[in-house]
Amino acid sequence: MGNTTYRPTKQARRDMEHNEVILFEHRRHGVGERINAASDRLLRAQVGLEARWRALMSQPEEGAATAEYAVVLVAATGFAAVLVALMKSDTVKTLLTNIVKKALNV
Repeated sequence: MGNTTYRPTKQARRDMEHNEVILFEHRRHGVGERINAASDRLLRAQVGLEARWRALMSQPEEGAATAEYAVVLVAATGFAAVLVALMKSDTVKTLLTNIVKKALNV
């Protein structure tokens, strides 16, 4: 996790706004200072946990594309190395030279 900055998703922001409305309603009805404070803390903790849970569930997919891209690059590099080795061989050089000579003689 390290220095990763948490950025809530749109849904998490909507949930936070919704819960802020709930907090306001709890305060407005004057249930009592201690109950309101406890309710505020619990609701804020719930919002935080839900937002973190959504972030944790969405992040693995974001890194998957980068990993797949890296695998494709490694495979392409390996394929290019095989092609270079084939092109340097005397058999392929002779074959290509004969093809070009036939094409120019037509």
